[in-house]
Amino acid sequence: MRCVIARYPFDLTREGVLESMKGITPEPVTGESVTIGRRRYPAKQVGAVVTRQDRRDFTSGEVVRAMTRLGFTCHAHPEAAPARALSPLDAASELLGGPALPQA
Repeated sequence: MRCVIARYPFDLTREGVLESMKGITPEPVTGESVTIGRRRYPAKQVGAVVTRQDRRDFTSGEVVRAMTRLGFTCHAHPEAAPARALSPLDAASELLGGPALPQA
């Protein structure tokens, strides 16, 4: 499939992207991301590996559009872990400087 990233045309295929990302360790996800295989990569990392361009030359949106057209699952934001609410006993213990009691 022909796509334009950072004003340069690229002929990308699903198999080519899978091959390019093989053996690449995912960086921590802080923004838009792409699921390739069983791993979730930042969109900028995928764009840099696939196009061999500097990350400053393209936007994550350009990469997400191209990867979506190739059939990869893209995510807008990282999944945040739900915040654990402190029990009144844990909150009081934390305010007094003592260790919080472990939850069972």
